[in-house]
Amino acid sequence: MDDVPGEPGDEDADEHEQADVEGFHGSDCIGDGYAPSMTASAPSRPLVVKITAGTNDPERANQGFTVAAAAVSAGAQVSVWLTGEAVWMAVPGHAEEFELPHAAPLDALVALLLLSGRITVCTQCAARRELTESDLLPGVVISGAASYVDEVLAEGVQALVY
Repeated sequence: MDDVPGEPGDEDADEHEQADVEGFHGSDCIGDGYAPSMTASAPSRPLVVKITAGTNDPERANQGFTVAAAAVSAGAQVSVWLTGEAVWMAVPGHAEEFELPHAAPLDALVALLLLSGRITVCTQCAARRELTESDLLPGVVISGAASYVDEVLAEGVQALVY
């Protein structure tokens, strides 16, 4: 029986997904240190990146998204949590407006993370900004502190805060 494309273990599907991910990961996107071979051999260790800054601190915000994108390209399972002013980056149009010289376009990083990772917005932060899931990019969810704590305390998880 032939393999069904997209099934676990389907090398063709894995190659197509890898090509999609690599399309977002050229040196223009995550820096000159990226090597496509990193994705094939790196262990899939979970990484949670909490980003607390938005346009109020563009370098810190961009660093968080860039590290999360680099981790995806290294084969990590990545979950990004947006809190404080960072929640605006999950609202359509906001990441496209974000500019930082010599940095990857934030909308490309967000798109990659939605394709290959997960983005969650803090419940209280969304409420303070009167945002609901319908106000956010497709695929972004809202969840609270208990879910964040469960995620970062799971076996083998590395958590970073920006």
